[in-house]
Amino acid sequence: MMPISSLNTAAQPLRAVNGTEKPAAVRRPGEEEPARPAEPRRDEYVPEEKRGPSGRYWSGRDGDGQPRIYFDDPQRAADAPEEPAVGPEQDRGSKGPEKKDRENKAERCTGDTGKVDREIEKLKRKRAELEQRLNTERDEARREDLEQQLAQVEAELRQKDNDGYRRRNTVFS
Repeated sequence: MMPISSLNTAAQPLRAVNGTEKPAAVRRPGEEEPARPAEPRRDEYVPEEKRGPSGRYWSGRDGDGQPRIYFDDPQRAADAPEEPAVGPEQDRGSKGPEKKDRENKAERCTGDTGKVDREIEKLKRKRAELEQRLNTERDEARREDLEQQLAQVEAELRQKDNDGYRRRNTVFS
């Protein structure tokens, strides 16, 4: 082994990367390019032939847009090979009974919050009555009882007098 300091790199010939003695040629402008390797191969799509029924289930929609479960029955295909297996992309709901009831009829739905509004109005009237009785009451024990009832009514009002309670208790028809 030689020490690094004794190596004279200028005196040694350059070697190519692949281990040959000849260095790679330097290309000058105007010279022809050496033959390049062909473009790399790329994947391409090759469509498959349709396979026979495999006995699998899948979900899809029928002609009316209703959800439906499909079954790829291998025995039915063996008995009647002229009928192709129905897939979700092929099915349009033509083999089932026709549904005449659902022919593009627009459904109308109305929400009624009348019951909730009446309940809230009743609580507000009760609160007003309790406040009035509280202002006129002279007995201290009776006054504390009215204050307790008033606090309970106000807590119930805070719970019910909001949009969330109205939405949860809306009656749709």
